[in-house]
Amino acid sequence: MAGQLEGKVAFITGAARGQGRSHAIRLAQEGADIIAIDIAAQIDTVPYPMATEADLAETVKAVEALDRRIVASVADVRDKSALQTAFDQGVAALGLVQIVSANAGIAPMSLHPSAQEWQDVLDVNLTGVYNTVEVAIAQMIEGGKGGSIILTSSTAGLTGIGGNTPGGLGYTAAKHGVVGLMRAYANYLAQFSIRVNTVHPTGVKTPMVMNEAMQEFIQSDPAMGQAMANALPVDMVEPVDISNAVLWLASDAARYVTGITLPIDAGFVNKR
Repeated sequence: MAGQLEGKVAFITGAARGQGRSHAIRLAQEGADIIAIDIAAQIDTVPYPMATEADLAETVKAVEALDRRIVASVADVRDKSALQTAFDQGVAALGLVQIVSANAGIAPMSLHPSAQEWQDVLDVNLTGVYNTVEVAIAQMIEGGKGGSIILTSSTAGLTGIGGNTPGGLGYTAAKHGVVGLMRAYANYLAQFSIRVNTVHPTGVKTPMVMNEAMQEFIQSDPAMGQAMANALPVDMVEPVDISNAVLWLASDAARYVTGITLPIDAGFVNKR
């Protein structure tokens, strides 16, 4: 039985681990081939270890184990020309992209903040999302087959959580900015049958959240810990929970869904 995405190619950023790897695997399970991108390097203001080339290689193995094709490249979403080169190489090998998951993101929140956090998180989490869409849409429009673009925001893109550090404020501002980008792109690209939506996870069990620096940051302010609590009795959701939402938005089951903000948040936003 054919999968929901049989014959389609998905372009995924931040694919070396966490949600990005989960998205790659879940979409591959439904028949998609994958163009996977990750910086696979450290950014100085990020207080937890970021993904490595070995992590990206693990994503490749996981997708290939599903008998799907994958082209993986090391590229920084802040570098549009490098991103374009990686995208073009993937298209040359796998064919036209119809699905984009702009997932790459950082959370530079720590007890020892620096002013540079603000710029870094905006550059990755907002400009990087813009760059990801921009490198893909010309080919998607020319392909004439429509498509689905899914931008990863956060519950911080719908509420005022995030704290008062440069990184925390920048994270919340960037994730709100992603919603504005989505809405503008959804209007512009509708004429080409390209749908654009955002997903808004609550805390997810990934290395970006499950690390000492992030836990210290959350625990340093009791109000912050309380603000991070979900309505449903679950502390954090699994990466596949977000991947299932990305799959739905990418599939024909959501063929007339565009311009929406979709929380996968265990009731977090509804509590606010």
